[in-house]
Amino acid sequence: MPTPDRGRLARFVVTLVGLAAALVAVSLATGVRMVALAPVYMFTPMVAGLVATLTSGVSLRTVGLRVGRPTWLAVAALSALPMVALTLLLSVAVPGIGFDPSANALPGVTLPGGAVGVLVTAAVVLALGATVNAAFAFGEEFGWRGYLLWELAPLGFWRASGAIGVLWGLWHAPIILDGYNFPSFPVVGVGLMVVACVAFSPLYTYLVVRAESLVAAALFHGVFNAAAGFVVVYAVAEDPALDELVANPVGVAGALAFVLVAAALAARATPTLDRVTLAGE
Repeated sequence: MPTPDRGRLARFVVTLVGLAAALVAVSLATGVRMVALAPVYMFTPMVAGLVATLTSGVSLRTVGLRVGRPTWLAVAALSALPMVALTLLLSVAVPGIGFDPSANALPGVTLPGGAVGVLVTAAVVLALGATVNAAFAFGEEFGWRGYLLWELAPLGFWRASGAIGVLWGLWHAPIILDGYNFPSFPVVGVGLMVVACVAFSPLYTYLVVRAESLVAAALFHGVFNAAAGFVVVYAVAEDPALDELVANPVGVAGALAFVLVAAALAARATPTLDRVTLAGE
C-alpha cells in the first residue's frame, strides 16, 4: 500500500509557509492589508501543489485536474446553496440572533418580490459562484483537494479529511489576524476557523471522490463563498460575539451545519478514498 511521500509533503508545506511569510512581509513593508492581498494569497496552495507535483513527476491529471463526472460537478455547485441555508437556519435558531427579512442580499440590484426574487437571487449567486469565485477557489483547491488529498489518500477518508482541514484552517491565520471573518475576535477566530475547516473537509472530500475531479471542490467553494453573505446579511445580533462567532458561515453555525452533514456521511458507507480513484483510473 502506498504511503504519503514525506519529501513531497515537505516541499508542499515549506512552499506554502514560505509564500505566506513573503506576503505577510509585503503587507508589513507596504502597509497594504493582508485582507487586500487575499486574492493573491488564495493561489498560494496551488503554487505549493505545483511545486510538489511537478518536481516529482506526478501529473496534474493524477491529482484530479480533469473534468470528471459532470453530474457530480453540478451537484457540487448546487449543494453549496442548501448548506448556506442550513447555516442561516441554525444561526437564527440561537437566542439573541434574529432574522431580518428586509435585508438586501444584493445591494444595488432591483429584484422582484416573493419567490421569484429568491430564485433570481439564487441564480445570480450560483452564476457568480461557479465562475468568478470558483476561479479564485481553484487556487486553493488545487492544493487542498488536488495534490494534498491525493497525497494523503492512503490515510483514509476521515483522517485525510481531518488533516487537510487543520492545515487549511491554519493557513487562514494571516488574513484572520488582520481582521477578516472575525474582526472583534481575531485570535479566537483562528481557532474557530480551524474547527470550521475540519468540519467542512469531509463534504469537500466526498464531492471530489464522487466527481473524480478537484473541480468539484472549486465549484462548491466558489458558490459557498458567494452565498455565504446571506448569513451575514439576514442573521442579525446586537452582541458582537453572537454576530461574529455564531451567525457566521465559518463560525459555530457554519461548522455545525457541516458536522451534521459529516454525521450523515458517517452513517452511511463513505466512498473509498485511494489514489487510483482520485486519479480517475
